Amino acid sequence: MTGPTTLTRERADLLESLRRHRSFLRFTVRGLTDEQALRRPTVSALNLAGLIKHVAATEAEWVRFAEGGAEAMHRNWGPDALTRHWHLAPGETLAGVLADYEAVARHTDDLVATLPDLDAEHALPEAPWFEPGARWSARRVFLHVIAETAQHAGHADILRESIDGQKTMG
Repeated sequence: MTGPTTLTRERADLLESLRRHRSFLRFTVRGLTDEQALRRPTVSALNLAGLIKHVAATEAEWVRFAEGGAEAMHRNWGPDALTRHWHLAPGETLAGVLADYEAVARHTDDLVATLPDLDAEHALPEAPWFEPGARWSARRVFLHVIAETAQHAGHADILRESIDGQKTMG
């Protein structure tokens, strides 16, 4: 990756924000067993391991978009998407999900640091939640990933506190 002294202020800020919110999310599973990370302590179907798996998959998908547009996303929003993206498959572990997330994060950070043009944009994929014809720049994608990660870190903090009283902050 490009050294910190060669990054523009904007790129350094994006990287710092990504790293901070990822750290909050990872902190919520510190010291948990797989069994604890798979608990659903609220009325929601969310669990900590599945939440981290979802955040990693979402970040990877949006980074593919920044690199090559909607065609590069490999999205599959079929009826089994909830199971695939929010729950661990047989044989998956919290440690494995965290390792996958770390690999995704490294790739994202490298792209933030080296992408030639943060203004490069692509048409968003067709979906009911996107305005028809909308386009996002790479910068907008990275801001979206930061927002998604921060939102889900908050969800994770609630789940962790419900499991054993631990909090990310406070």
